[in-house]
Amino acid sequence: MFEYTNKRRNRMAQYRRFQKRVNKRKRKRRLFTFFLLPILILGLSATAYGSYLFVKAKTVASDSYEGLGDRDNSPMRDRKIDPKKDDISILFMGVDDSETRKFGKSARTDALILATFNETNKTVKLVSIPRDSRVYIPEVNKKDKITHAHAYGGPKATVETVEQLFNVPVDYYVKVNFKAFTDIVDSLGGIDFDVPYAMSEKDSKDRHNAIVLKPGNQHLNGEEALAVARTRKQDNDIERGKRQQQLIEAMIKKAASIGSLNKYGNLIEAVGDNMKTNLMFGEMLSFYDYASKKVDIETINLDGSDEKINGVYYFKLDNDSVEKVSEKLRKHLGIESTSDTTE
Repeated sequence: MFEYTNKRRNRMAQYRRFQKRVNKRKRKRRLFTFFLLPILILGLSATAYGSYLFVKAKTVASDSYEGLGDRDNSPMRDRKIDPKKDDISILFMGVDDSETRKFGKSARTDALILATFNETNKTVKLVSIPRDSRVYIPEVNKKDKITHAHAYGGPKATVETVEQLFNVPVDYYVKVNFKAFTDIVDSLGGIDFDVPYAMSEKDSKDRHNAIVLKPGNQHLNGEEALAVARTRKQDNDIERGKRQQQLIEAMIKKAASIGSLNKYGNLIEAVGDNMKTNLMFGEMLSFYDYASKKVDIETINLDGSDEKINGVYYFKLDNDSVEKVSEKLRKHLGIESTSDTTE
């Protein structure tokens, strides 16, 4: 009887800690990006919310694992890094694929975000890379749109392209498709969002004008939120990136308020069914500290301009802007500044 009472007390204490964390997140309205959500959901759920979600998250993480072939670690690293102790980087890829398109390995990345994590200061820097940026792609030894790198050689080619662009190691990647976005929003019960202008967009099955929205505050389901995230008919990639950040803020606010273990389980499934990563489950758990503490997150945008080459549209990155971002990321990762090196 005494043992049973102690077990019950422990379960109650665990539940109270869970509620305390949920309430704390309600007060933290920090801006994150969609591509950090998979890791944080897995890390938070597995660490904080009991054996059921731990097992569920571990299974999802195992099924989602996909290495980068013979690339055990970045060639810019002299040893295997450990996210529990080291400053690390993750490249988040949003892949333009769906059950209808079935591009598979030839799919392009519709969104790219490079994130660096400073373990000592618990700070994060996020760089959005416009999909039409004209960059050098090592896989094919030529310049092309960065969105094409994945079609040329999958996550590995994209990782190597970003390393070449910023002269920083890319330690890990997380790849998600559009279905993950819609499933997450739907598992949250939808989100409230201020739609900037009237739009008529395709849905995830590429049916024209399937999503019609009026401007103003409204409740969006997964398909509607995806349409807002994808559209750029009335602006450009830069504005679309800002709009995606606003959508994610709405998602994070909703996720912090759900207070339901069952819904967290649905979130894990929504992510896991549509994600590939070279992060092991134990490595994912390392990111719990970034979620449980007040983390300083800086979002960084690249400067550039539109250009056409042989009738093809590209986004021309400003070289000075790329160099400044590179220096900032290297410093954040504790890597010697390129301007300080000698021949």
